[in-house]
Amino acid sequence: MTPRERVRLALDHKEPDRVPRDLGGSPVTGMHVSMVYKFRQALGLDRPGTPVKVVEPYQMLGEIAPDLRQALAIDVVGLSPPSTLFGFKNENWKPWTMPDGTPTLVPEAFNTVPEPNGDFLQYPQGDRSAPPSGRMPAGGYFFDAIIRQEPLDEDHLRLEDNLEEFGPIADDSLAYFQRETERLFDETDQAILANFGGTAFGDIALVPAPWLKHPKGIRDVAEWYISTKARSDFVYKIFERQCEFALANLEKIHRRVGNRITAIFLTGTDFGRQDGPFISPESYRSLFKPFHRALNAWTHQHTTWKTFIHSCGSVRAFIPDFIEAGFDILNPVQCSAADMESKALKERYGDRITFWGGGVDTQKVLPFGTPAEVRRQVHERIQAFASGGGFVFNAIHNIQALTPVANLQAMYKALNDFGGYPIK
Repeated sequence: MTPRERVRLALDHKEPDRVPRDLGGSPVTGMHVSMVYKFRQALGLDRPGTPVKVVEPYQMLGEIAPDLRQALAIDVVGLSPPSTLFGFKNENWKPWTMPDGTPTLVPEAFNTVPEPNGDFLQYPQGDRSAPPSGRMPAGGYFFDAIIRQEPLDEDHLRLEDNLEEFGPIADDSLAYFQRETERLFDETDQAILANFGGTAFGDIALVPAPWLKHPKGIRDVAEWYISTKARSDFVYKIFERQCEFALANLEKIHRRVGNRITAIFLTGTDFGRQDGPFISPESYRSLFKPFHRALNAWTHQHTTWKTFIHSCGSVRAFIPDFIEAGFDILNPVQCSAADMESKALKERYGDRITFWGGGVDTQKVLPFGTPAEVRRQVHERIQAFASGGGFVFNAIHNIQALTPVANLQAMYKALNDFGGYPIK
Protein backbone atom coordinates (compact mmCIF):
# COMPACT_ATOMS: atom_id res chain seq x y z
CA MET A 1 0.00 0.00 0.00
CA THR A 2 1.43 3.40 -0.96
CA PRO A 3 1.44 6.25 1.54
CA ARG A 4 -1.09 8.12 -0.60
CA GLU A 5 -3.44 5.14 -0.59
CA ARG A 6 -2.89 4.62 3.14
CA VAL A 7 -3.85 8.20 4.02
CA ARG A 8 -6.84 8.19 1.71
CA LEU A 9 -8.24 5.04 3.26
CA ALA A 10 -7.82 6.48 6.75
CA LEU A 11 -9.59 9.67 5.70
CA ASP A 12 -12.43 7.54 4.29
CA HIS A 13 -12.72 5.89 7.72
CA LYS A 14 -11.35 2.58 6.56
CA GLU A 15 -8.44 0.62 8.01
CA PRO A 16 -5.27 0.63 5.89
CA ASP A 17 -2.32 -1.70 6.52
CA ARG A 18 -1.01 0.56 9.30
CA VAL A 19 -1.73 3.91 10.89
CA PRO A 20 -0.58 6.67 8.52
CA ARG A 21 1.78 9.27 9.94
CA ASP A 22 2.55 12.91 9.28
CA LEU A 23 5.59 15.02 10.11
CA GLY A 24 6.09 18.38 8.44
CA GLY A 25 3.00 18.27 6.24
CA SER A 26 1.82 21.61 7.61
CA PRO A 27 3.00 24.53 9.76
CA VAL A 28 1.35 22.88 12.79
CA THR A 29 2.60 19.31 12.34
CA GLY A 30 6.32 19.91 12.10
CA MET A 31 9.47 20.01 14.22
CA HIS A 32 11.70 22.79 15.45
CA VAL A 33 14.86 23.08 13.37
CA SER A 34 17.11 22.30 16.35
CA MET A 35 15.29 19.00 16.87
CA VAL A 36 15.41 18.12 13.18
CA TYR A 37 19.16 18.68 13.34
CA LYS A 38 19.60 16.47 16.43
CA PHE A 39 17.26 13.77 15.17
CA ARG A 40 19.04 13.56 11.83
CA GLN A 41 22.31 13.00 13.71
CA ALA A 42 20.73 10.28 15.83
CA LEU A 43 19.36 8.53 12.73
CA GLY A 44 22.73 8.68 11.01
CA LEU A 45 21.45 10.82 8.13
CA ASP A 46 23.99 13.63 8.59
CA ARG A 47 27.40 14.26 10.02
CA PRO A 48 27.60 16.72 12.92
CA GLY A 49 27.68 20.28 11.64
CA THR A 50 25.48 19.66 8.60
CA PRO A 51 22.96 22.52 8.54
CA VAL A 52 19.18 22.09 8.27
CA LYS A 53 16.96 24.44 6.29
CA VAL A 54 14.51 26.63 8.19
CA VAL A 55 11.40 26.33 6.02
CA GLU A 56 9.08 28.30 8.30
CA PRO A 57 11.01 31.09 10.05
CA TYR A 58 8.17 32.36 12.26
CA GLN A 59 8.18 29.15 14.32
CA MET A 60 11.68 28.15 13.14
CA LEU A 61 10.51 24.83 11.74
CA GLY A 62 13.09 22.60 10.10
CA GLU A 63 12.82 20.93 6.72
CA ILE A 64 11.54 17.36 6.81
CA ALA A 65 13.56 16.34 3.79
CA PRO A 66 12.81 13.26 1.65
CA ASP A 67 15.47 11.12 3.33
CA LEU A 68 14.03 11.89 6.78
CA ARG A 69 10.49 11.18 5.59
CA GLN A 70 11.72 7.85 4.25
CA ALA A 71 13.62 6.97 7.43
CA LEU A 72 10.51 7.61 9.55
CA ALA A 73 8.03 6.14 7.03
CA ILE A 74 6.13 9.43 6.82
CA ASP A 75 3.05 9.28 4.59
CA VAL A 76 2.38 12.99 4.03
CA VAL A 77 4.22 15.74 2.22
CA GLY A 78 3.31 19.41 2.57
CA LEU A 79 2.68 22.07 -0.04
CA SER A 80 2.93 25.63 1.31
CA PRO A 81 2.73 29.10 -0.28
CA PRO A 82 5.89 30.39 -1.97
CA SER A 83 6.43 33.10 0.66
CA THR A 84 6.94 32.79 4.41
CA LEU A 85 4.92 34.54 7.11
CA PHE A 86 7.48 37.34 6.98
CA GLY A 87 6.74 37.88 3.31
CA PHE A 88 10.02 36.71 1.78
CA LYS A 89 10.54 33.57 -0.24
CA ASN A 90 12.41 30.43 0.75
CA GLU A 91 15.24 30.91 -1.71
CA ASN A 92 18.93 31.74 -1.99
CA TRP A 93 19.83 29.88 1.19
CA LYS A 94 22.61 31.11 3.44
CA PRO A 95 24.11 29.84 6.73
CA TRP A 96 22.80 31.10 10.07
CA THR A 97 23.45 29.75 13.54
CA MET A 98 20.68 29.49 16.12
CA PRO A 99 21.38 31.02 19.55
CA ASP A 100 21.71 27.45 20.89
CA GLY A 101 24.40 26.71 18.28
CA THR A 102 22.30 24.76 15.77
CA PRO A 103 23.67 25.27 12.25
CA THR A 104 20.91 26.18 9.83
CA LEU A 105 20.27 27.49 6.34
CA VAL A 106 17.87 30.42 6.06
CA PRO A 107 16.44 32.41 3.14
CA GLU A 108 18.49 35.31 1.84
CA ALA A 109 16.09 37.92 3.25
CA PHE A 110 16.23 36.44 6.78
CA ASN A 111 17.68 39.01 9.19
CA THR A 112 20.99 37.94 10.71
CA VAL A 113 22.14 41.02 12.66
CA PRO A 114 21.63 40.79 16.45
CA GLU A 115 20.40 43.78 18.39
CA PRO A 116 22.61 45.15 21.20
CA ASN A 117 20.58 43.15 23.74
CA GLY A 118 20.96 39.93 21.76
CA ASP A 119 17.47 39.90 20.24
CA PHE A 120 16.98 39.15 16.56
CA LEU A 121 14.45 41.10 14.53
CA GLN A 122 12.66 40.15 11.35
CA TYR A 123 11.46 42.69 8.83
CA PRO A 124 8.47 42.32 6.51
CA GLN A 125 9.63 41.16 3.09
CA GLY A 126 13.19 41.52 4.37
CA ASP A 127 12.95 45.32 4.12
CA ARG A 128 14.84 46.93 6.99
CA SER A 129 13.47 50.35 6.13
CA ALA A 130 10.08 49.12 7.41
CA PRO A 131 9.31 48.63 11.10
CA PRO A 132 10.27 45.14 12.31
CA SER A 133 7.44 42.62 12.50
CA GLY A 134 9.01 39.77 14.49
CA ARG A 135 11.35 39.38 17.47
CA MET A 136 13.33 36.39 18.70
CA PRO A 137 14.38 37.20 22.27
CA ALA A 138 18.02 36.69 23.20
CA GLY A 139 18.58 32.97 23.63
CA GLY A 140 15.14 32.21 22.17
CA TYR A 141 13.99 29.56 19.72
CA PHE A 142 11.34 31.25 17.57
CA PHE A 143 9.84 34.64 16.77
CA ASP A 144 7.02 36.55 18.41
CA ALA A 145 4.92 38.93 16.31
CA ILE A 146 5.50 42.62 16.95
CA ILE A 147 2.20 44.48 17.12
CA ARG A 148 2.24 47.46 14.77
CA GLN A 149 -1.38 48.57 14.95
CA GLU A 150 -1.90 52.24 14.19
CA PRO A 151 -4.28 54.22 16.43
CA LEU A 152 -7.88 53.25 15.67
CA ASP A 153 -10.49 55.82 14.72
CA GLU A 154 -13.65 54.13 15.92
CA ASP A 155 -15.82 56.27 13.66
CA HIS A 156 -13.78 55.62 10.52
CA LEU A 157 -12.89 51.91 10.53
CA ARG A 158 -12.39 50.66 6.99
CA LEU A 159 -12.97 47.10 5.82
CA GLU A 160 -10.23 47.55 3.25
CA ASP A 161 -7.60 47.94 5.95
CA ASN A 162 -8.16 44.39 7.24
CA LEU A 163 -8.48 43.04 3.70
CA GLU A 164 -5.14 44.31 2.40
CA GLU A 165 -3.63 40.82 2.35
CA PHE A 166 -6.59 39.25 0.55
CA GLY A 167 -7.48 39.45 -3.11
CA PRO A 168 -7.22 37.58 -6.41
CA ILE A 169 -4.37 35.10 -6.42
CA ALA A 170 -1.39 36.18 -8.50
CA ASP A 171 -0.47 34.34 -11.69
CA ASP A 172 3.00 33.51 -10.40
CA SER A 173 1.48 31.89 -7.29
CA LEU A 174 -0.85 29.83 -9.46
CA ALA A 175 2.10 28.71 -11.57
CA TYR A 176 4.04 27.84 -8.40
CA PHE A 177 1.22 25.73 -6.96
CA GLN A 178 0.77 23.92 -10.26
CA ARG A 179 4.49 23.23 -10.63
CA GLU A 180 4.97 22.07 -7.05
CA THR A 181 1.82 19.94 -6.99
CA GLU A 182 2.86 18.13 -10.16
CA ARG A 183 6.38 17.64 -8.82
CA LEU A 184 5.24 16.26 -5.46
CA PHE A 185 2.62 14.03 -7.09
CA ASP A 186 5.02 12.61 -9.67
CA GLU A 187 8.20 12.40 -7.58
CA THR A 188 6.63 10.99 -4.40
CA ASP A 189 3.88 8.53 -3.61
CA GLN A 190 2.85 10.48 -0.53
CA ALA A 191 -0.41 12.23 0.27
CA ILE A 192 -0.19 15.97 -0.40
CA LEU A 193 -1.48 18.27 2.34
CA ALA A 194 -1.82 21.70 0.74
CA ASN A 195 -1.96 25.11 2.41
CA PHE A 196 -2.89 27.66 -0.25
CA GLY A 197 -3.47 30.52 2.18
CA GLY A 198 -6.28 33.04 2.36
CA THR A 199 -8.90 30.67 3.82
CA ALA A 200 -8.41 31.15 7.59
CA PHE A 201 -10.89 33.55 9.17
CA GLY A 202 -9.42 35.39 12.15
CA ASP A 203 -6.36 33.19 12.68
CA ILE A 204 -4.66 35.13 15.43
CA ALA A 205 -1.17 34.27 14.14
CA LEU A 206 -2.10 36.06 10.91
CA VAL A 207 -3.96 39.08 12.30
CA PRO A 208 -0.74 41.11 12.99
CA ALA A 209 0.26 40.44 9.34
CA PRO A 210 4.03 40.14 9.86
CA TRP A 211 4.51 40.09 6.07
CA LEU A 212 2.99 43.58 5.55
CA LYS A 213 5.26 46.59 5.85
CA HIS A 214 2.64 48.95 7.27
CA PRO A 215 -0.48 47.00 8.23
CA LYS A 216 -3.62 49.02 8.84
CA GLY A 217 -6.86 48.23 10.59
CA ILE A 218 -7.36 46.01 13.64
CA ARG A 219 -3.98 44.31 14.06
CA ASP A 220 -3.47 44.10 17.81
CA VAL A 221 -4.16 40.61 19.19
CA ALA A 222 -6.20 41.78 22.18
CA GLU A 223 -8.07 44.35 20.09
CA TRP A 224 -8.98 41.70 17.51
CA TYR A 225 -10.41 39.37 20.13
CA ILE A 226 -12.39 42.25 21.61
CA SER A 227 -13.65 43.10 18.13
CA THR A 228 -15.13 39.64 17.58
CA LYS A 229 -17.61 40.61 20.29
CA ALA A 230 -17.70 44.42 20.34
CA ARG A 231 -17.47 44.87 16.56
CA SER A 232 -18.89 41.54 15.42
CA ASP A 233 -20.85 43.07 12.51
CA PHE A 234 -17.66 44.70 11.22
CA VAL A 235 -15.67 41.46 11.55
CA TYR A 236 -18.48 39.56 9.79
CA LYS A 237 -18.22 41.93 6.82
CA ILE A 238 -14.45 41.38 6.69
CA PHE A 239 -15.04 37.61 6.61
CA GLU A 240 -17.69 38.02 3.87
CA ARG A 241 -15.26 39.79 1.57
CA GLN A 242 -12.46 37.40 2.44
CA CYS A 243 -14.70 34.43 1.68
CA GLU A 244 -15.52 35.84 -1.77
CA PHE A 245 -11.82 36.06 -2.58
CA ALA A 246 -11.12 32.60 -1.13
CA LEU A 247 -13.81 30.87 -3.18
CA ALA A 248 -12.67 32.53 -6.39
CA ASN A 249 -9.04 31.65 -5.67
CA LEU A 250 -9.81 28.03 -4.83
CA GLU A 251 -11.55 27.67 -8.17
CA LYS A 252 -8.49 29.04 -10.01
CA ILE A 253 -6.13 26.84 -7.99
CA HIS A 254 -8.18 23.71 -8.62
CA ARG A 255 -8.06 24.31 -12.37
CA ARG A 256 -4.27 24.18 -12.09
CA VAL A 257 -3.66 21.41 -9.55
CA GLY A 258 -6.71 19.19 -10.06
CA ASN A 259 -7.32 16.33 -7.66
CA ARG A 260 -3.67 15.54 -7.03
CA ILE A 261 -4.17 17.10 -3.59
CA THR A 262 -5.31 14.73 -0.84
CA ALA A 263 -6.27 17.33 1.76
CA ILE A 264 -6.32 21.09 2.12
CA PHE A 265 -5.46 23.06 5.25
CA LEU A 266 -8.35 25.54 5.42
CA THR A 267 -7.98 27.19 8.81
CA GLY A 268 -5.77 27.40 11.87
CA THR A 269 -8.00 29.66 13.97
CA ASP A 270 -7.95 28.51 17.59
CA PHE A 271 -11.26 28.23 19.45
CA GLY A 272 -10.12 26.48 22.63
CA ARG A 273 -8.17 27.31 25.77
CA GLN A 274 -6.52 24.75 27.97
CA ASP A 275 -9.55 24.66 30.26
CA GLY A 276 -12.48 25.23 27.92
CA PRO A 277 -13.77 27.01 24.80
CA PHE A 278 -12.20 30.32 23.88
CA ILE A 279 -15.50 31.67 22.57
CA SER A 280 -19.04 30.43 22.97
CA PRO A 281 -20.39 27.86 20.49
CA GLU A 282 -23.08 30.44 19.67
CA SER A 283 -20.42 32.96 18.65
CA TYR A 284 -18.73 30.34 16.50
CA ARG A 285 -22.04 29.55 14.78
CA SER A 286 -22.87 33.16 14.04
CA LEU A 287 -19.45 34.55 13.10
CA PHE A 288 -17.29 31.71 11.75
CA LYS A 289 -19.43 28.75 10.78
CA PRO A 290 -21.18 30.34 7.76
CA PHE A 291 -17.83 30.89 6.06
CA HIS A 292 -16.41 27.51 7.04
CA ARG A 293 -19.56 25.93 5.62
CA ALA A 294 -19.19 27.86 2.36
CA LEU A 295 -15.56 26.83 1.79
CA ASN A 296 -16.20 23.22 2.72
CA ALA A 297 -19.28 23.03 0.51
CA TRP A 298 -17.40 24.37 -2.51
CA THR A 299 -14.46 22.04 -1.90
CA HIS A 300 -16.62 18.93 -1.58
CA GLN A 301 -18.76 19.86 -4.57
CA HIS A 302 -15.90 20.54 -6.96
CA THR A 303 -12.94 18.47 -5.72
CA THR A 304 -11.95 15.23 -4.03
CA TRP A 305 -9.91 17.14 -1.43
CA LYS A 306 -10.52 16.49 2.24
CA THR A 307 -10.68 19.59 4.44
CA PHE A 308 -8.49 20.20 7.51
CA ILE A 309 -9.19 22.44 10.50
CA HIS A 310 -6.53 23.14 13.12
CA SER A 311 -7.86 24.42 16.43
CA CYS A 312 -5.92 24.08 19.67
CA GLY A 313 -7.22 23.56 23.16
CA SER A 314 -10.51 22.28 24.50
CA VAL A 315 -12.71 22.26 21.39
CA ARG A 316 -15.04 19.36 22.10
CA ALA A 317 -17.95 21.81 22.37
CA PHE A 318 -17.35 22.80 18.75
CA ILE A 319 -16.81 19.40 17.16
CA PRO A 320 -20.48 18.86 16.20
CA ASP A 321 -20.41 22.27 14.50
CA PHE A 322 -17.09 21.52 12.80
CA ILE A 323 -18.67 18.37 11.39
CA GLU A 324 -21.84 20.21 10.33
CA ALA A 325 -19.69 22.88 8.67
CA GLY A 326 -18.18 20.10 6.55
CA PHE A 327 -14.69 19.60 7.94
CA ASP A 328 -13.23 16.14 7.37
CA ILE A 329 -10.15 16.45 9.61
CA LEU A 330 -9.53 17.86 13.09
CA ASN A 331 -6.04 18.78 14.32
CA PRO A 332 -4.11 18.89 16.69
CA VAL A 333 -6.50 16.95 18.99
CA GLN A 334 -5.11 18.39 22.22
CA CYS A 335 -5.96 15.54 24.56
CA SER A 336 -4.32 17.31 27.51
CA ALA A 337 -6.99 20.02 27.43
CA ALA A 338 -10.24 19.81 29.36
CA ASP A 339 -12.93 17.44 28.04
CA MET A 340 -10.64 16.11 25.27
CA GLU A 341 -10.16 12.53 26.45
CA SER A 342 -9.11 10.41 23.48
CA LYS A 343 -11.44 7.43 23.85
CA ALA A 344 -14.48 9.63 24.39
CA LEU A 345 -13.67 11.69 21.29
CA LYS A 346 -13.31 8.60 19.16
CA GLU A 347 -16.46 6.94 20.47
CA ARG A 348 -18.61 10.00 19.90
CA TYR A 349 -17.18 11.52 16.72
CA GLY A 350 -14.73 9.04 15.22
CA ASP A 351 -17.02 7.87 12.41
CA ARG A 352 -17.60 11.44 11.18
CA ILE A 353 -14.27 13.23 11.47
CA THR A 354 -10.64 12.14 11.18
CA PHE A 355 -8.36 12.86 14.11
CA TRP A 356 -5.04 14.08 12.69
CA GLY A 357 -2.80 14.39 15.73
CA GLY A 358 -3.32 13.54 19.37
CA GLY A 359 -0.56 10.93 19.17
CA VAL A 360 1.52 12.21 22.07
CA ASP A 361 1.39 15.21 24.39
CA THR A 362 3.97 17.86 23.43
CA GLN A 363 3.37 19.95 26.55
CA LYS A 364 4.51 17.44 29.17
CA VAL A 365 5.04 13.83 28.13
CA LEU A 366 7.20 14.20 25.02
CA PRO A 367 9.48 17.00 26.31
CA PHE A 368 9.59 16.06 30.00
CA GLY A 369 8.58 12.41 30.31
CA THR A 370 10.71 9.29 30.10
CA PRO A 371 10.99 7.14 26.96
CA ALA A 372 8.82 4.54 28.72
CA GLU A 373 6.13 7.14 29.38
CA VAL A 374 6.25 8.28 25.75
CA ARG A 375 5.94 4.70 24.53
CA ARG A 376 3.00 4.03 26.82
CA GLN A 377 1.11 7.13 25.74
CA VAL A 378 1.67 6.50 22.04
CA HIS A 379 0.32 2.97 22.50
CA GLU A 380 -2.71 4.27 24.39
CA ARG A 381 -3.50 6.89 21.75
CA ILE A 382 -3.23 4.38 18.90
CA GLN A 383 -5.57 2.06 20.75
CA ALA A 384 -8.00 4.93 21.32
CA PHE A 385 -8.02 6.54 17.88
CA ALA A 386 -7.02 4.01 15.23
CA SER A 387 -9.89 1.50 15.16
CA GLY A 388 -11.95 1.79 11.98
CA GLY A 389 -9.58 4.29 10.37
CA GLY A 390 -10.10 8.00 10.75
CA PHE A 391 -6.70 8.56 12.37
CA VAL A 392 -3.44 10.05 11.12
CA PHE A 393 -0.66 9.96 13.71
CA ASN A 394 1.08 13.17 14.61
CA ALA A 395 2.22 14.72 17.85
CA ILE A 396 -0.05 17.38 19.33
CA HIS A 397 1.24 20.41 17.40
CA ASN A 398 4.88 21.00 16.47
CA ILE A 399 7.67 19.20 18.30
CA GLN A 400 9.53 21.88 20.23
CA ALA A 401 13.17 22.62 20.93
CA LEU A 402 14.83 20.85 23.87
CA THR A 403 12.78 17.67 23.43
CA PRO A 404 14.98 14.66 24.35
CA VAL A 405 16.02 12.74 21.25
CA ALA A 406 15.51 9.51 23.18
CA ASN A 407 11.84 10.44 23.50
CA LEU A 408 11.54 11.00 19.75
CA GLN A 409 13.10 7.61 19.18
CA ALA A 410 10.68 6.06 21.66
CA MET A 411 7.74 7.70 19.88
CA TYR A 412 8.60 6.24 16.48
CA LYS A 413 9.58 2.87 17.95
CA ALA A 414 6.14 2.65 19.58
CA LEU A 415 4.49 3.72 16.34
CA ASN A 416 6.31 0.93 14.50
CA ASP A 417 5.48 -1.62 17.18
CA PHE A 418 1.81 -0.79 17.75
CA GLY A 419 0.65 1.02 14.59
CA GLY A 420 -0.20 -1.99 12.41
CA TYR A 421 -3.76 -3.16 11.78
CA PRO A 422 -5.45 -4.90 13.46
CA ILE A 423 -4.71 -2.64 16.41
CA LYS A 424 -3.61 -4.43 19.59
